[in-house]
Amino acid sequence: METNIRLSDHFTYKRLFRFTLPSIVMLVFTSIYGVVDGFFVSNFVGKTAFAAVNFIMPFLVMLGCIGFMFGTGGGALIAKTMGEGNTQRANRIFSMLIWVSCACGLVFALLGQILLRPVALLLGAEGTMLSECIVYGRIILLAIPAYVLQYEFQCLFVTAEKPKLGLYVTVAAGLTNVALDALFVAGFSWGVVGAAAATALSQCVGGVLPLIYFARPNTSKLRLQRAGFEQRTMLKICANGSSELMSNISMSLVGMLYNIQLLRYAGENGIAAYGVLMYVNMIFQAAFLGYAVGSAPIISYHYGARNERELHSLLVRSMVIVSGFAVAMFAAAELFAKQLATLFVGYDAALMAMTLRAFIIYSFSFLFSGFAIFGSSFFTALNDGLTSALISFLRTLVLQVAAVLLLPLIWKVDGIWLSIVVAEIMAVAVTAVFLAIKRRQYRY
Repeated sequence: METNIRLSDHFTYKRLFRFTLPSIVMLVFTSIYGVVDGFFVSNFVGKTAFAAVNFIMPFLVMLGCIGFMFGTGGGALIAKTMGEGNTQRANRIFSMLIWVSCACGLVFALLGQILLRPVALLLGAEGTMLSECIVYGRIILLAIPAYVLQYEFQCLFVTAEKPKLGLYVTVAAGLTNVALDALFVAGFSWGVVGAAAATALSQCVGGVLPLIYFARPNTSKLRLQRAGFEQRTMLKICANGSSELMSNISMSLVGMLYNIQLLRYAGENGIAAYGVLMYVNMIFQAAFLGYAVGSAPIISYHYGARNERELHSLLVRSMVIVSGFAVAMFAAAELFAKQLATLFVGYDAALMAMTLRAFIIYSFSFLFSGFAIFGSSFFTALNDGLTSALISFLRTLVLQVAAVLLLPLIWKVDGIWLSIVVAEIMAVAVTAVFLAIKRRQYRY
């Protein structure tokens, strides 16, 4: 990557892709090492444990995703402030954000320990699956403060014009998870305990290393320092990043609803098949999300600098890039569906058949999902948290809940796989409407 790329530059396709590539790779790599748990648990422990991990995972993700709200909302405000030429204030906002995140992480870790068992019971877990859910969740919750910071720094490294460094930290965290999974699960046969411990330790690497970097003298424009609490600024950050928080919470809630529906229509096999889909979905969506995260500070900077021509150029080029990603991901999902299913559940013929059919239907969603993800991020970057939140709320909660409740009444299990496709198509239409309505206001 070019080392001299700055937020204030004019971005051609090549320069835009080079600047966002570390963020794309970073989030894809984060998703891949998140998938590692599933691979080792499924192949070395069994499908019940695999179903248990995927059953409780949405609840655990929901507790950590506040870091993404702070990262996107705070990153947009920091980049806008830098674009206005006030680097000193940008640094104060950054420092306040990190201290607040640490405190929130500790609170959510405690809250999670209290709610873990009641939530698992409420969702319908019982017997062996319930006990595996509890064991896995208890260990992961110990690392929630680091998980919050890891989410946050993935965004803030880009704002600090250090996307490459953020990638290195993510790779280090990922390699930690892979190595420890192989040691704890495959080597020591610790089952879900080993998988949870590997993930928790890797999250500590991803959250604590950036904290140390920004606390010391560094070559970025941002450094962790003492900072007072600014209520209005914090509310602005939360409002601006609320779409990303809503998106993550909604996806977790919808994931729980999917599990409930699948438990009803297809039993334990349905949950396991959905788990495989979610792992692949995490990786593919991470590419869209990585581009959105990588491009957002650029958009925020030029919005703060009132560079309308560059804003228009960024929007057009981004839509072209997202379109290319969408076609490539759909083709990859269709071509490699059998190999991906075999990787996780090749040991069970019935489960394999269900997973393969689900893949063929579900993969059509990749043609559409990237546009709503970028559209929501685009408005966050413009510091229009309300519009961004509306897009995310409709896409990740309202439309998906309606589809997953209604379509199975007509097509049974196939209706569950199809529901995400229908929801994403409708979300693209919503995004297009907002982009058209807001064009004169933001002059893009």
